[in-house]
Amino acid sequence: MIVKEVLAKTILSVSQVYDYVINPYTGCQHACSYCYARFMKRFTGHKEPWGEFVDVKVNAPDLLRKEITRKKPGRVWVSGVCDPYQPLESKYKLSRQCLEILQQHNWPVTVQTRSPLVLRDIDIFKKMNDLEVGLTITTSDDKIRKLFEPHAPPIESRIKALVELHKEGIRTYAMVAPMLPGAEGLVPMLAGNVDYIIVDRMNYHHADWVYKKFGLNEGLSDDFFYRTSREFVSKCGGLGIDCRVVC
Repeated sequence: MIVKEVLAKTILSVSQVYDYVINPYTGCQHACSYCYARFMKRFTGHKEPWGEFVDVKVNAPDLLRKEITRKKPGRVWVSGVCDPYQPLESKYKLSRQCLEILQQHNWPVTVQTRSPLVLRDIDIFKKMNDLEVGLTITTSDDKIRKLFEPHAPPIESRIKALVELHKEGIRTYAMVAPMLPGAEGLVPMLAGNVDYIIVDRMNYHHADWVYKKFGLNEGLSDDFFYRTSREFVSKCGGLGIDCRVVC
């Protein structure tokens, strides 16, 4: 892993998903094989394979303190093309510092991560008036997780993180994207522990080469996603879970 401390030019960027996005890091240690954020290499100039480099934007909090006073308040996504709680966050605490600033200015925030490290910042979350915290969980089968996300935290630890966050009264969600084999088994595990679930189909075609690599031929066709998502939504309905499918 090549880790570099860099100075960013800006940190509070306009987003196509929410009003703004904050990415304290470029690159991600989780190195998920299907990750759509690989496209970032076209703009950053990195020659290393995705998952083998991380640029740490050490001035991210300082930039945010300045930029937040100049821009119209809006919902901030933490984060879009990196995991804000990847292992390096334990050392640098950039996501935590940015969240503290957002909380002080009372901006709405959506956090998205794969890591139970997010539990570290419950003290900040409980001070925020408009916050939701989501865990990306793509399958209920940890053997499948190890194929696609070998460096990401185990499924069980992510479920436990959602349970704890929800018990603390924090609005929670699960992001099932991309939907991998075994995803339908997540529904009973998430019931009562999330306010809603998002099932996202948008990035599936970016993962076709991964399915081929691991010989999961079933996942090569759109039929897999339509069939599995229908089953998933039906199970959610049966348990009264708000499930949103992004087409």
